[in-house]
Amino acid sequence: MTKDIATPKRTQEILKKHGFRFKKSLGQNFLIDPNVLTNIVNAASVTKESGIIEIGPGIGALTEQSARQAGKVLAFEIDQRLLPILKETMAPYPHVEVINEDVLKADLHTFINSHFEEGQDLAVVANLPYYVTTPILMKLLEEKLPVRVMVVMMQTEVAERISAKPGSKAYGSLSIAAQYYAHAETVFQVPRTVFMPQPNVDSSILRLTRREKPPVDVVNEALFFHIVRGAFVQRRKTLLNNLSKLFEDTLSKGETAERLQEIGIDGKRRAETLTMTEFAALTSAFYRYTGHPR
Repeated sequence: MTKDIATPKRTQEILKKHGFRFKKSLGQNFLIDPNVLTNIVNAASVTKESGIIEIGPGIGALTEQSARQAGKVLAFEIDQRLLPILKETMAPYPHVEVINEDVLKADLHTFINSHFEEGQDLAVVANLPYYVTTPILMKLLEEKLPVRVMVVMMQTEVAERISAKPGSKAYGSLSIAAQYYAHAETVFQVPRTVFMPQPNVDSSILRLTRREKPPVDVVNEALFFHIVRGAFVQRRKTLLNNLSKLFEDTLSKGETAERLQEIGIDGKRRAETLTMTEFAALTSAFYRYTGHPR
């Protein structure tokens, strides 16, 4: 077996050889602990028949561990400076393919269809760039990719928001959006000391297991997420105040209050106390007054 990329010594050797400098704007923090990386891949429960999609492979530390466990790895790297490094570090792994593209602009369904077999077990395993964690995650979820599970490293604060339950401070529109598409759980924490350079935030591994269908039936998905976002616009304000503002073009505040009374939701409550089922009920209550198509 080849020497692990993810040791402080080997990482420094690779960076020095290629004259690589970290770009703060790309949120580059490379992992330098093989055990942490192995645990990340293990959390995805992949086999030699599985395919893995990675975002932001860096110099290939996590990519290498994925390649040792999966049958195929497709990695998206936006930084062109890393391509020659990855070509060298991934040379022992011919089943790894690196795509120089911004994953936020990529047509992922097309990439999946052309690089993996139909019906193949797929997982996303990635140390996500922290400055674009949420947009990347929401793209992966909203596009309803044929991916069984996502095991991703992110800032602990974001992981807590995604997996939060109603009534907690961390619970918000991101919690509902992510949990609508997937079951979310924090697998383990990652200390700052296993990164180069060390980030100034704590990190967590989050596992998102795709749901076969959402946990609630909603009359219109676009309206459901519109209401969820609107309800949390000003967290300290009551549900009635936030929804009145959201629907001010079509309903008076009194009419908004009536809709809430009809479904037995107290307008004095704050959004963070509402369950996803209650947000689904709100969607049904306001649906015919908003002009949203089915």
